[in-house]
Amino acid sequence: MRQAEMLRYLVLAAQREGNRRLTQDLRDLGLTPSQSEVLRILGDHEPLTLTGLGELLICESGTNPSRLVDRLVGAGLVERATAVDDRRQVTLTLTAAGRTAEAGVREIEQRLYADLDAASAGLDLGPTLELLARAIAGQPAGDAFDRRVRLAG
Repeated sequence: MRQAEMLRYLVLAAQREGNRRLTQDLRDLGLTPSQSEVLRILGDHEPLTLTGLGELLICESGTNPSRLVDRLVGAGLVERATAVDDRRQVTLTLTAAGRTAEAGVREIEQRLYADLDAASAGLDLGPTLELLARAIAGQPAGDAFDRRVRLAG
């Protein structure tokens, strides 16, 4: 098997295993991984317009997140309001219940990151991160990733 093929399947397998674990851990909160990403983005950057949220989503990059937000509004976790400066824009914020759920998501993510830190202990991840960044450069998910990195400072 050539290295490019191995890389493809290792990335796919790692993503599937991470998503499986995240789905299982989020089940107690009644959230999907995509919904948890919305809560975390809002937790870090609210208020956001629907467009602004969509530009930061990696799980749904390149698509309109309306349906995803609709479910979170219906669950009482996100609130929509007409933007003060532009009545055509909708502003999204977390509700009190949304803040509680976002804190739970943050804890779940921290456990996942701790496991990834342990798995990569002693390794220089720089070349791996550079390779993955190059692989997604110029793509919708890569653009969303770049925006998130810039906002994280």
